[in-house]
Amino acid sequence: MARHIGPMTQHSQTATAANPFFRPWTTPFGIAPFGEIAIDDYRPAFDSALAEHRAEIEVIATQAEAPSFANTIDALEKAGHALDRLCGVFFNIASSDADEAIQAIQRDMAPILAQHGNAISLDVRLFARVKALHDARASLGISPEQIRVLEKTYKNFVRAGAELGDEAKQRMRAVTERLATLGTQFAQNVLKDEATWTLQLAEADLEGLPDYLVSALHQAASDRGLDGAVMTLGRSMVEPFLAVSPRRDLREKVFKAWVRRGEMGGATDNTAIVAETVALRIERARLLGYPTFAAFKLDDTMAKTPDAVRSLLDRVWVRAKDRVGEEREALAEVARTEGMNDKIEPWDWRFYAEKVRQQRHALDEAELKPYFQLDRMIAAAFDVATRLFGVTFERRHDVPVYHPDVRAYQVSRGGKPIGLFLGDYFARPTKRSGAWMSAFRSQEKLSGEVLPIIVNVMNFAKPPEGKPALLSFDDARTLFHEFGHGLHGLLSDVTYPLLSGTSVARDFVEFPSQLYEHWLARPEVLSRFAVHAETGAVMPLGLIDRLIAARNFNQGFATVEYTSSALVDMAFHSLEGAEGLDPIAFEHQELARIGMPDGMVMRHRTPHFAHVFSGDGYSAGYYSYMWSEVLDADGFAAFEETGDVFDTALAQRLGDFVYSAGNIRDPLEAYIAFRGREPDPQALLIKRGLAKVA
Repeated sequence: MARHIGPMTQHSQTATAANPFFRPWTTPFGIAPFGEIAIDDYRPAFDSALAEHRAEIEVIATQAEAPSFANTIDALEKAGHALDRLCGVFFNIASSDADEAIQAIQRDMAPILAQHGNAISLDVRLFARVKALHDARASLGISPEQIRVLEKTYKNFVRAGAELGDEAKQRMRAVTERLATLGTQFAQNVLKDEATWTLQLAEADLEGLPDYLVSALHQAASDRGLDGAVMTLGRSMVEPFLAVSPRRDLREKVFKAWVRRGEMGGATDNTAIVAETVALRIERARLLGYPTFAAFKLDDTMAKTPDAVRSLLDRVWVRAKDRVGEEREALAEVARTEGMNDKIEPWDWRFYAEKVRQQRHALDEAELKPYFQLDRMIAAAFDVATRLFGVTFERRHDVPVYHPDVRAYQVSRGGKPIGLFLGDYFARPTKRSGAWMSAFRSQEKLSGEVLPIIVNVMNFAKPPEGKPALLSFDDARTLFHEFGHGLHGLLSDVTYPLLSGTSVARDFVEFPSQLYEHWLARPEVLSRFAVHAETGAVMPLGLIDRLIAARNFNQGFATVEYTSSALVDMAFHSLEGAEGLDPIAFEHQELARIGMPDGMVMRHRTPHFAHVFSGDGYSAGYYSYMWSEVLDADGFAAFEETGDVFDTALAQRLGDFVYSAGNIRDPLEAYIAFRGREPDPQALLIKRGLAKVA
């Protein structure tokens, strides 16, 4: 896809010949030749790709022919391939294997790329062509998919400020460029706090910890060139430590560091960034005629309005708080029997919850974990996809990867390759925390048969050499969740890049991923793939039954953790002004207003709430996991109603109207085409055990 933008001197030809971004890639699937890319290749590649895209846009904007779908919308969709290819590589590396040199380039490029986007979105000539086509769309004789592309393109221009006056456009440029810089800095600050904080543990500190966690702590030290064992701020380390460490003092120390990421003072403190971000988002919304940023952001979603979001969140919040009160009393009772008479603090909750779970369901994390081997869970996720959608996965050792831990798989259907899947599963200091799906290249047909290259990134604790990686049940569920996103990208079968894969409404994008989680907890899957790492024995049916019976255990806690984060997100972005905003004080005030239960903390506190403040992705949108959960709970009930969770006809509709369909239709229409009716909101409360089945 690399293109030349004009004649080159002999010197420039020599320089570009060594730069992989200036030549076609002959690797399998046309993936980046990662081993050939040097840090000094990126800036020249950005300069060239941006210039090329500008030249392509200028041709579209200045052509003498009247606007047509082909010479305007098709042309816009085809433009910028070199930049897309470069960004696909660079930003994936910046998230999953970034050093200081990569981060420096990312900081430099953030405002430049925002400027580039503004130059296109605010181009009067381009918008005039798009608007002319949009106004005449009923008479163009184009397909439903083309109408969808046209409508989305027009709306994207309008939401970027294309209808603003010159002065307002200038301010919009300044605001969006500054927001890009702030989002990049926010994410890098959190990564630095996570990468640099460690707690050295003596051998006495490891007493009472299960072998799998002791091994992970030693491995974390080894990865950092340290002796002994160290605790890090990776979630896959923190959560099990908080659940099993008998040392209350150490749990407190780890927990407090964990929740203060981005708020540790000094150069990495994010509080000022949050305040400025909120203020600029309010200004952006007002420039576009919206009273709040939440109103602006939700106008392009399934929810449509902040009131609709609050209605769902408040309904769940009331039920969850009631459940938390019951759960806390059960924890306190166990604590008192062990001589701990203090109130349950946040660093106590997981520890005593694990004890209550053992009592009620005879489940012990140390007993469960050997059954959830990473390799077996990957195989399980693949097998479910095969049974539902007829796709197969073949490990490819000849495909270049960006880190030795990354695995590559060819994805095929009917004997024909349909994409490439990369799995990057282990934590490392150069990777941001969390788990996500991304694309090095998205599927499309406008420029020929372009196959997707999709990556899933996790942060599981890496085992010692020769030992299997063991996951918690929640880790395994995360793997299934991200693979659901991955399938949404891999199975995409649309023509236009704008509509490809996961390019859907934010509160619909989590539906395919959350739906996919359901298959992990099915006996049909666990009885085949949950195999003990040491004995090779399949998980006994009795243990499977106990595991499934316990799936709603501690659900009040989990729901309050999540919903409080979503409510605080909405509160920040429902502000009509941000003068003098103190983000930490505002967070505390909002939690007090909604009645945050004692002994609990938001799942993502404001200074490290990357979903919301490292970019626009989930800003005023963290609620979307719960909105989508209404869909996934109701959607999986459809499979259960058939008596076969792999029902062929239903899986066909799911594939056709959801996983393969991208954004070619309204998300509610897509859901109805799959399910046969609108979703039932009660399904969410039933799934979480917060309402009784009628």
